[in-house]
Amino acid sequence: MGSIAKLDAGIRISIDRGGTFTDYVASIPGQDDILVKLLSVDPNNYPDAPVEAIRRVLEKATGKCYPKGEKISLQGVSNSLKDLLHIGNQSRPKLFDLAINKPDVLYSKVVEVSERVTLKACTESKTPTVINQSEDSSFVTGITGEVVRISEPLEVESARASLQELYDDGYRLIAVYLMDSYTFQDHELAIGKLAADVEFTQISLSAELVPTIKIVPHGNSSTADAYLTPEIKRYIAGFELELSCLSGLRAILSGPASGVVGYAKKFYDEIEKTPVIGFDMGGTSTDVSRYAGELEQIFETTTAGVTVQSPQLDINMVAAGGGSILSWQSGMFKVGPESALAHLGPACYQKGGPLTVTDASLVLGRLRPEFFLKIFGPNEDQPLDIDINRKLFRELTDVINEEIEIKFTLEEVAAGFLDVANEALCRPIRTLTEARGHDTGIHNLASFGGAGGQHACDISKVLGISRVLIHKYSSVLSAYGIALADIVHEERSPSAFLYTVENLPKFAVELDKLQEKSVEALLEQRVPKTRIISNRYLNMRFQGSDTPLMVQETSSTDCLSAFSDADQK
Repeated sequence: MGSIAKLDAGIRISIDRGGTFTDYVASIPGQDDILVKLLSVDPNNYPDAPVEAIRRVLEKATGKCYPKGEKISLQGVSNSLKDLLHIGNQSRPKLFDLAINKPDVLYSKVVEVSERVTLKACTESKTPTVINQSEDSSFVTGITGEVVRISEPLEVESARASLQELYDDGYRLIAVYLMDSYTFQDHELAIGKLAADVEFTQISLSAELVPTIKIVPHGNSSTADAYLTPEIKRYIAGFELELSCLSGLRAILSGPASGVVGYAKKFYDEIEKTPVIGFDMGGTSTDVSRYAGELEQIFETTTAGVTVQSPQLDINMVAAGGGSILSWQSGMFKVGPESALAHLGPACYQKGGPLTVTDASLVLGRLRPEFFLKIFGPNEDQPLDIDINRKLFRELTDVINEEIEIKFTLEEVAAGFLDVANEALCRPIRTLTEARGHDTGIHNLASFGGAGGQHACDISKVLGISRVLIHKYSSVLSAYGIALADIVHEERSPSAFLYTVENLPKFAVELDKLQEKSVEALLEQRVPKTRIISNRYLNMRFQGSDTPLMVQETSSTDCLSAFSDADQK
């Protein structure tokens, strides 16, 4: 559900923090926009990039001088499921790789609790099972209407003792996920209350965050929330007044999403209707997306090996950016995935960093030092250093030439690294287009991000794209897109009804309740009611399947046809 609020006059600052740079766009009524780009981490010159950027914006706007001024430790899980997230779903996304490295987990300890509930055995009957609870108290009806058997009640005192012991050992963050908690939430809520009594600082319950089926994404989602929420809340502590309900799960890929909004509003022609590929290349990573008239949403995604369920824009990310480190390994040019980050940064920043993609562009003349401000070096008063750049490339070229018969020049080595980088950057674009039946060549390429302009033309040639679009705010377009984005609030509720004519009123009642709660949340943020637009979805699946598809309710309220179409795709 989206809305656009009428803003009061004043300075409006939009911030996008990346792995290397943090970008700021300040809009002031009656004045030109103020753009600021700072290293996300620069401990020698400022303790916090957002505070420093706001200080600089205020100085430019007012003419006044303003002086400078945890891992997830624990998981609670049903008995006998201790290694569930470590095992995952046993999928092998790179089946033919000779060396497969399992992604690291986000937690450091798992504690099993004595409890177990199970769904009553499925039957082929479409009529609901009737249970006489006065005769058998072990059976209860879950919030979805499914019958649940409490085969092992929660041992409250044992759970309390385990939580207290862990708290005494220094643990403060907890993610809780129990089997079938999407319909029977009592045990998770009880553990959450115990953890609150013990004074854990972050308690993420899967029953509240992701009230849908699938235990592995449940666990990953609650773990990701516990991992991210404290960090994000610390980051925005100074802006906490109206952001106290922020969830780390909802903030995943929020920066790239604002870039999608930016190019969708500025580059898509409603008359021409040429689809646009967004190419957002920063210092640490590159984000790729597609826009063809509407924002493409997904409701389950895997990032760094962790599958989470949360509505977000369909964005592919690759660990290749301007700060990706260049190396020669096993007779091959290697680009990334390691990054020089903001500190120390590329070699040409004069802070002792390694050779990177940015250095290759500089040594080939694609970057002109005279067009850059003197903001580099330990004291932020030096230009880009091409001398150290050439020295390090010459040393690397000598190493390469000693190993192979062909003798490369310094420039050929730099160009070779860029070719490898460009090929890596093309892969996620092909995944979004060719792998889904779209002709890549009919798209426009919208290039943005600090490093996008250095590679956009090469990328377009490789992919057969004839038009490259670059906005005047391209290097800070994600921050600019934040100012253009709608305010959105989302509500969810679990359900296990069959999609039949008889059950349509039940769906309508539940959707009406969710819509009312969403509207109330937006009104609390001072969004005018006349500007609120509601989108209603059903998470549908075939009976007996655990693979749902999110289907938007249309004016005809017939979601079955839309579900069939989505299933065919």
